[in-house]
Amino acid sequence: MSADPTSTETPAARPSNWNLPNALTTLRILLVPVYGWALLHDGGDSVGWRTLAWFIFFVAMATDKLDGDLARSRNLVTDFGKIADPIADKAITGMAFIGLSIIMDTWWMWAISIIVLLREWSVTLLRLSVLKTVVIAAAASGKWKTAIQGLALGFLTLPLLEVDGWLDVPGEITYGLAIVLLLVAFVLTLYSGYEFFRDVWRQRDTLRRGAPA
Repeated sequence: MSADPTSTETPAARPSNWNLPNALTTLRILLVPVYGWALLHDGGDSVGWRTLAWFIFFVAMATDKLDGDLARSRNLVTDFGKIADPIADKAITGMAFIGLSIIMDTWWMWAISIIVLLREWSVTLLRLSVLKTVVIAAAASGKWKTAIQGLALGFLTLPLLEVDGWLDVPGEITYGLAIVLLLVAFVLTLYSGYEFFRDVWRQRDTLRRGAPA
């Protein structure tokens, strides 16, 4: 059916890229090298710099939640946000995984980091490549993965085992909790990745129709 030429309705204006959610996303990207520098300062042995790194990581993860809520509630979802937001998320967590692997220098942390980063970036790139054809909604497992991953990386960023005195025992307990959370996040990372690729496979016919001839 063709549009009514006498209609006075006008299509809704697309939101500008210059908005608060996108500014928060950009801030998160800019914080990635700052976080990495603070985390690795003095080889990761500085209590003060590690604490600063934790604060930067906390701010970055908080903007991840805030920019999405603002964009949806104020109808400020833009193409820039759709592309930059997942890149910003993976950049800050990727920096955390790599930086902590360097500091901890254990084979199992490197193994977890490499597997997680391969999963995260493959899902992100595939999600962006099919964005114009089909939208793959984030599953509940993916949201839990993000939350637990953030908690684990945040705890591990803190100088839990570098503080002497009365913080020794609480630090060791919290460090142990961080490792448990990291393992839970690792399992959820693999499972949510499986769910994503499964959903993409189920929509393969839609993807074929949307592909250029």
